Amino acid sequence: MDSLHRIKVLGRELKVRSISSAESVREVEAFVNERLAEVAASVNSTDPQIVAILTLMNITESYLALARENDTFRQQGNERISRMLNLLEKNLE
Repeated sequence: MDSLHRIKVLGRELKVRSISSAESVREVEAFVNERLAEVAASVNSTDPQIVAILTLMNITESYLALARENDTFRQQGNERISRMLNLLEKNLE
């Protein structure tokens, strides 16, 4: 069941619905605000849209790198399982 949560991002209060716990929503809010602050400190712009876009780009880049790494680990795990099953089958013959 989803719940209504109040968050504050870029100085704006928002109401969001989420199936996540209040703690999880706060964790996401804190993460986003930390990343926004990092980007804002590193660019020469006070335009919140530019800060938001660059932050989204950074978060997405990190996400995609982790997704690729996860896919690699999953593939390696599946290959190991397949080899182990083949060894077991050979030993049972």
